[in-house]
Amino acid sequence: MSDNALTLRPHHGMCMAYFVGRGYSEAFSAHMAALLESLTPETPVGLTAGTDAVCAACPHNREGVCETADKVSGYDRAVLALCGLEEGQVLPFGSFTALVQARILAPGRRAALCGDCQWNAVCAAQTSRWA
Repeated sequence: MSDNALTLRPHHGMCMAYFVGRGYSEAFSAHMAALLESLTPETPVGLTAGTDAVCAACPHNREGVCETADKVSGYDRAVLALCGLEEGQVLPFGSFTALVQARILAPGRRAALCGDCQWNAVCAAQTSRWA
């Protein structure tokens, strides 16, 4: 993976699309908001199935391992497959979010992928910021 690429879990392309300032903690919400504001369409992102830039402030990140690793790894694998991407791939953030929007969110596949997530109702109640 490129040294200057921001690490990003593939499923976070969906989470970021619907983020509205609510999250696991105030620190997590502030971190996510700042991260979203800092990303440009040109920002290189490196896709990883491990903890990433979003996970850095998550209270479920236990020394670099997610407490729900099996569950979220399934989300990651599904996003990679539907978007035709691979773990370790580096691409511009705008290209990544366009793929997530076109292949998952716009066709209404999000709930099938992550409908068991505790934040499902938040996502279901609004339009994707990538639309």
